[in-house]
Amino acid sequence: MAARKRKSAAAATPAAVKEETTSSRRRSQRVSSSATKKSLYFEDDSDSDVAQQPAKKAKRQSASGQQKKTKKRPVVDSESDGDKYEDDDDDEADPEDDDVEDEDEDDDEPPKKKRGKHQKVKVVESESEVDEDAPPKVTFIPLPKLRDTDGVDYADDKLHKNTLAFLKDLKANNRRNWLKSHDAEYRRSLKDWESYVTTMTEKIIEVDETIPELPFKDINFRIYRDIRFSNDPTPYKAHYAAAWSRTGRKGPYACYYIHVEPGASFLGGGLWHPDGESVQRLRASIDERPARWRRALCDPTFQRVFLPDVVVPKKKGRQDTNKEYEKACLKAFCAKNAEGALKTRPKGYAAEHRDIELLKLRNYTVSRRLDEDVFLREGGQDELVGMVRALAGFVAHLNRIVRPDPGDDDDSEEGEGGGEGEE
Repeated sequence: MAARKRKSAAAATPAAVKEETTSSRRRSQRVSSSATKKSLYFEDDSDSDVAQQPAKKAKRQSASGQQKKTKKRPVVDSESDGDKYEDDDDDEADPEDDDVEDEDEDDDEPPKKKRGKHQKVKVVESESEVDEDAPPKVTFIPLPKLRDTDGVDYADDKLHKNTLAFLKDLKANNRRNWLKSHDAEYRRSLKDWESYVTTMTEKIIEVDETIPELPFKDINFRIYRDIRFSNDPTPYKAHYAAAWSRTGRKGPYACYYIHVEPGASFLGGGLWHPDGESVQRLRASIDERPARWRRALCDPTFQRVFLPDVVVPKKKGRQDTNKEYEKACLKAFCAKNAEGALKTRPKGYAAEHRDIELLKLRNYTVSRRLDEDVFLREGGQDELVGMVRALAGFVAHLNRIVRPDPGDDDDSEEGEGGGEGEE
């Protein structure tokens, strides 16, 4: 549009030259419109000055970023319309002149938007500097205090009541952050458990000489759970446990096991999930030497402590009574190890085998539930040692099968008919 207006202004110039009398006034107006502010200072007030004020306002608006509006008017060669057109052309001065004036105004007054953005950046920088220089805010959370002992001292041959109380709290708050905040209580209870296990080890060695004196870490089970392949996300075990065998808590040998958990404590022993080779040896022993198994499972002390539900029916004849007693003991033992047992006969054995229920087993353990007071009272550890003594014959029986010592694997002098008559 600017090119068209410049062309139209050039076309009107010859008409202004023909009439010098009328064009002199218009020429002075054009000079005044394109002149600097200093030239306007020496001129008198006239209509041209009044007409130029809106033009300056329009230029300021264009410099401030608003869209510049131009008036489109037709080119008329008549003298009557000449003044009007030239006045409009003065308002729309040459683009070059406008650019010069716009540049001058830009140099004098930078745009408000840019000035506003610069101020915002300064404010943000000042705020960031204040945040960096300000001292860090630290919130102190006091750790829980240790439980009061209530005047009861810690002893090596019994557990303190605070140890069982900690296990109860751990079961109710089985979270990492909780245990971290109660680390002092956990360390104190673990130390109490360690002293208890150490004294118990000495007494178990007196009962079973095959148990070596091992360090606490080889006997104790840690409370940390492996949850990588488990559906249970709880990170800790809410109990303390220890196992005594020839190789500690790990290895192929049968063990003695003590489990301390409020409301679910027990003492037991045997083979839990033995390897395939050990299972094959155990099944071969059941098939080939059933008398050995009956002597181990039907021992009166063993049966009274770990198979208390066995009821012996009273019948005439001592031989019939022994057979019923053996059947009851074997049935009770199989019931305790039903978890994980085979549903059908194992490969290589007939379904009509006399001891088919024993052959289906994959675990060979027994246990007895315990009251919490047995860990707290005086003499409670001696009661547990008595249970271990009743279990020692069964543990020795299993070890002679899975890992026999020289001279142990010989039942040739024992008659196969004793206690295993055909049914």
